Amino acid sequence: SRIVHFLISFSPSRNEDLKEMLESNKESLKLEAMKRVVGLIAKGKNASELFPAVVKNVASKNIELKKLVYVYLVRYAEEQQDLALLSISTFQRALKDPNQLIRASALRVLSSIRVPIIVPIMMLAIKEAASDMSPYVRKTSAHAIQKLYSLDQDQKELLIEVIEKLLKDKSTLVAGSVVMAFEEVCPDRIDLIHKNYRKLCNLLVDVEEWGQVVIISMLTRYARTQFTNPWKEEGVFDERNERAFYESDEEKTRDETEAKPYMMDPDHRLLLRNTKPLLQSRNTAVVMSVAQLYWHLAPKNEVSIITKSLVRLLRSHREVQYIVLQNIATMSIQRKGMFEPYMKSFYVRSTDATHIKSLKLEILTSLANEANISTILREFQTYVKSQDKQFAAGTIQAIGRCATNISEVTDTCLNGLVLLLSNRDETVVAESVVVIRKLLQIQPTQHSDIIKHMAQLFDNITVPMARASILWLMGEYCERVPKIAPDVLRKMAKSFTSEEDIVKLQTVNLAAKLYLTNSKQTKLLTQYILNLGKYDQNYDIRDRTRFIRQLIVPNDKNGALSKYAHRILLAPKPAPVLESAYKDRDRYQLGTLSHTINTKASGYLELSDWPAVAPDQSVRNVEVIEPVKEWAPSLGKTGKSKPAKSSDDKFYSDSGEEEEEKGSGSSSSEDGSSSSSEVQSILSVRLHILQNERVCPESGSDAESHVQKNSSQSSEESDKSSSQSEKSSSESDSEKKERKTKTPLQKKTVKPTAKDRAGPTSPKQHTKTIFVNVINQHSVLQTFSYSHWSTLCVSLFTQLCPLSLAFPLQVSGPAFVPEKSHDLLHRMTGKGLSAQYQFPRQPCLYQPTMVSVQISLTNTTDHPLEQIHIGDRSPTGLNMHCFNTIECLEPEASVTVFMGIDFNDSTQAANFQLCTKEDHFSVSIQPAIGELLLPITMTELDFRKEKGKLLGMNESSATITMAAENMTSQPISRPVATVANLGVVPSSQGNVHRFAGKTASSRAVVLVTVELRESSTALITINTEKSVMGSMLLRDLKLALAQA
Repeated sequence: SRIVHFLISFSPSRNEDLKEMLESNKESLKLEAMKRVVGLIAKGKNASELFPAVVKNVASKNIELKKLVYVYLVRYAEEQQDLALLSISTFQRALKDPNQLIRASALRVLSSIRVPIIVPIMMLAIKEAASDMSPYVRKTSAHAIQKLYSLDQDQKELLIEVIEKLLKDKSTLVAGSVVMAFEEVCPDRIDLIHKNYRKLCNLLVDVEEWGQVVIISMLTRYARTQFTNPWKEEGVFDERNERAFYESDEEKTRDETEAKPYMMDPDHRLLLRNTKPLLQSRNTAVVMSVAQLYWHLAPKNEVSIITKSLVRLLRSHREVQYIVLQNIATMSIQRKGMFEPYMKSFYVRSTDATHIKSLKLEILTSLANEANISTILREFQTYVKSQDKQFAAGTIQAIGRCATNISEVTDTCLNGLVLLLSNRDETVVAESVVVIRKLLQIQPTQHSDIIKHMAQLFDNITVPMARASILWLMGEYCERVPKIAPDVLRKMAKSFTSEEDIVKLQTVNLAAKLYLTNSKQTKLLTQYILNLGKYDQNYDIRDRTRFIRQLIVPNDKNGALSKYAHRILLAPKPAPVLESAYKDRDRYQLGTLSHTINTKASGYLELSDWPAVAPDQSVRNVEVIEPVKEWAPSLGKTGKSKPAKSSDDKFYSDSGEEEEEKGSGSSSSEDGSSSSSEVQSILSVRLHILQNERVCPESGSDAESHVQKNSSQSSEESDKSSSQSEKSSSESDSEKKERKTKTPLQKKTVKPTAKDRAGPTSPKQHTKTIFVNVINQHSVLQTFSYSHWSTLCVSLFTQLCPLSLAFPLQVSGPAFVPEKSHDLLHRMTGKGLSAQYQFPRQPCLYQPTMVSVQISLTNTTDHPLEQIHIGDRSPTGLNMHCFNTIECLEPEASVTVFMGIDFNDSTQAANFQLCTKEDHFSVSIQPAIGELLLPITMTELDFRKEKGKLLGMNESSATITMAAENMTSQPISRPVATVANLGVVPSSQGNVHRFAGKTASSRAVVLVTVELRESSTALITINTEKSVMGSMLLRDLKLALAQA
């Protein structure tokens, strides 16, 4: 029945129906037919006979139908080249289609027609597509470059021009594709990358995963040709060198005079810094690419950051495990310390495939040292009992390598291998014999008993390699077992004809060696065995026998040669070196096919050696347009601006203003003079407000008095010019009151914008430049009437406010402080000293990156406790500010002290000793993830902007079900504030609650959004670059809100 169904499904009538539908006048039938045809292609069935009917619809006006037709043509254009050529003109017209998908599909079909005659048409189409407005079409043109190059390599120079143009493209959609085209067409043209290097490094995080792998591989090769070797022991990277691109010539000259043994190029550091976040990628190929980049380019002390990411990949599929373990095996040979803390991750599981087991075994052997060898050998004892014979044999070889590498356990390993000789499994016994033979060669004088024991087991061992190994040992050390070796030779003479070839060869060797050392007992046996070998079926054995006979038995013809028989056969032989199979694989770039198969694959590009002297780094410099020009305001015709004063104080001083007034000239009319003084006074007031808020925000009273002083001066000048009859003192007083009320309002309008935060030039610099330009345009301002002054100054101030507003996000007070305390030291454990700790959620006074911890100490004994202080702490390097020593704590008395601990944005416990004069108690403080945050103030607009920057891998979300009575503001805010120290962000939407904070150590922004939905559900979204912290915080918030 299956055969009948198969024949019916491929019957001609079925295809005839599709042809009729494709030739129908109804668009709906054609669309349905194309959907069926594409479905057949997706299932792997052949639909090539429908090509004539499908290609007729290539000019259809229906967009959906045209898309499906192009999908079909891309698949079969190469097979049906003649029919596809008939539609070339249609494809060319489609390249001008308004729809970007149609343009891209037309180019894809055109490049799929593998006919040399249309190469010029393809070349023209690629050039036009490279300049297309749509990044998707430009991406398709980069793909077409590779197809055209494989069809006609004579077009290489023209294609390089297109590649050079596309490399300048700023779209992340195009970057990966054009770099792939670069790698295929002209991988040696490093000069094309110079100007685009920094751009590619900065775009890397936003490129699709396939493109990330290609770009990282290319940048790895590029870096090996442009930067010096960072693996020097004395090499130290100075972070100040990162500013070399922006610093002045004087600073550059001063830095050059300082002798540095090694200085990392800032572009080298840029590559390492921008690829590091990709270690958290979900794509295993991306993580592997970054790992190989750090392995080949990073300083030795920084390579260890890839370890956790590689170990994480071991939880993936076995295909991924195989590649990752191969690379780890190569790394572990050179740097054991990298993976030693994660040794348990390489323990073999019963569900692992054999090739995975072998790789883990290889890594464990490489990680073995004096400290962990006992643990590893216990693991190996279990592996030897495995039902997988190949794995058990590999374990025995690993034991032998451990015994060779670590002399302290050589005897232990030998004794264990000797015990395995009595194993029932022939494979285990055979492998044990082979490994014992290699180990005995290292210390032959000390192990004659083992050789005797192996001779006793000889009859029970049937594996040819094992029997041959024992015979070789007997012959090599026959002088140490003079009584046993002849007896073994006697047994072998009986069974010589039935033995395997490898055993026969070693029997002949044993006979020859015994003939030289103990000819009295073995002369006849040797002659008998040589006669048997002379007529053996294997020509190797016959040749060996004739050679041995001529060598050891003297006669008239070979008397000279027999003198040297002893030196030839019994010469001391070097001990074998047991090495890893992955020792020499580091000659290939990690993560490549060549490294996997341990052979140079087609298309493999070798990494070049580090240059002795770094090439000129200025080739990567790109001309940057000064951003100041964009901010300069234009009021009427711009006059020639005068240079600003060299000192900030001089620029903002009163004398400076007077000089500006003199330089700008005076008007003959009274109105003109009053208006000019009015503008300058208002600008001066605004300028002082901005300066004081930007430079010294903490000295509020001084700034306020400064503003009031200038306000009074400006008001007095304006009053004198407008009405001379009234007393200036009264006007000044009234103006003072007015200024006092207006100035704070103007300060409130000052809000930082995201654009200003990201600006390359400081806001203070922008403000100075603009004010210089505005004041120098004084002659233009004089042409305005007095009625425009207030409007003009307000608009100027509105434009200037955002320029000086790049304030850091301000830390606010906690929304809620939990009263819950945790036991630090129980009174029974502390011998009467009791300690509890809690997090007061206040900024730490000792250091901004520390978390403040409040500790309550209580003496529950009947005698005073003296010299209570903090002792040793761990982990090593823990940054902690300890409280001062408490000299004496009376009985039943309590004292509260504060500490500061830098948890480095981790929930890892801070361990330390709480000491008294007589005792030391080990205690630990374990922070909840929410206590590592500081609340910040933020507007809803700023919240949305910051959230827009933290999407993709920086966002985690979950949906929970809540009780209906908790779907209001108060029940939402309280649990969130209890779990995490976050600030509440005002929200214009009643069903959306927003919270903001930043991590105490790294100052990374953490944004929490709780959106209430229908059916008593809520969506929790967390945006932060600290993805691990985000997932942990999401787990705690889900639990708290669900139980609220």
